[in-house]
Amino acid sequence: MIRYIDELQLTGKRTFIRVDFNVPLEGRRVTDDTRIREALPTIRRALELGGKVILASHLGRPKGADPKLSLEPVAQRLAELLGPKHEVILADDCIGDGVKKQVKELKEGQVVVLENLRFHKEEEANDETFSRELAALADVYVNDAFGTAHRAHASTAGMVPYVKEKAAGLLMKKEIEYLGGVLKTPEKPFVAILGGSKVSDKIKVIESLLPKVDALLVGGAMAYTFLKAQGVEVGKSRVEEDKLSLATRLMDAAHRLKTPIVLPVDHIVGTELTDKSPAQETPDNAVPKDMMGLDIGPKTRALFTQHIRDARTVVWNGPMGLFEVAKFAEGTRSVATAMANNKEAITVIGGGDSAAAVEQMGLADQLSHVSTGGGASLEFLEGRELPGIKALETR
Repeated sequence: MIRYIDELQLTGKRTFIRVDFNVPLEGRRVTDDTRIREALPTIRRALELGGKVILASHLGRPKGADPKLSLEPVAQRLAELLGPKHEVILADDCIGDGVKKQVKELKEGQVVVLENLRFHKEEEANDETFSRELAALADVYVNDAFGTAHRAHASTAGMVPYVKEKAAGLLMKKEIEYLGGVLKTPEKPFVAILGGSKVSDKIKVIESLLPKVDALLVGGAMAYTFLKAQGVEVGKSRVEEDKLSLATRLMDAAHRLKTPIVLPVDHIVGTELTDKSPAQETPDNAVPKDMMGLDIGPKTRALFTQHIRDARTVVWNGPMGLFEVAKFAEGTRSVATAMANNKEAITVIGGGDSAAAVEQMGLADQLSHVSTGGGASLEFLEGRELPGIKALETR
């Protein structure tokens, strides 16, 4: 069982919230504040409940204390988003006597942001001493960083046993409810869509979902490994040669389960992975020998749209093609649009490039849930136990 922040009494309690503020920076400016905005409901709830709020996050992959990866610009943006009622204080470290003093002196409505956790190598090493130092700052531990829940680090797992109370934040709650619902109690028909470049990245997800779904739609570069395994000409398309027999085994397993793996029946092909490449449609599922598949074609878009339109649960991870280039983005756009148009279904995006695509296309708010986790979402959909969620369980 996991408790959530709204079940706690926080008045006067030092409330340590692990957030995911790993945002892109350009110099000293946050260029995409989505992850900061996603954390606001939990931060505001903790403040409303009278908690002394301490926020902790990593940023990038610093080697030691790198000023370029300070959380200072993040703290500034957070202050702007929270507004004048709440003062945001940036600590000069995440452990030590100075930080303890700042936390002790926190006044109502103030928020302290700890400096980048990864300035200490002990964070990723899940070092016990470091974990205990973090825990010494807190009466209550709240994890709202789903994107890091698949990592057993000091701030996501190691410190939790040393804090009196623990709970999940509101964003973490949403992730667990939507992704957990997809795996445990999906309304039927249940359709999963997988794309991206490699079958090897999605093997465990396919194995986990095949017994649960009514159809599995496969696009992106990974489709060409499946097509080649069936003897289809794929030209110069990206293929994982060492995964051909695996693709055959997965298709055999799907056949035994009577679950269709739906592959592209036509493609948009080109000569290179840039916007300089010409784009042309193929008449069928074969790719010309001197070309590579860079998107699903119009017949496949219609076929996938039909499956999505008839579904009551849809989960999607991985683009249908080279969506960063406009002429090869239509497949990804068509899947996103079909999901947005199906108002009867629970529609879930499993993080990563798919999440970036729906945000870019302005469709994110028309879907039931867009996961904030890339690797964490994939591992959750694989049915794996995530250390950051496991640590929150009370029994």
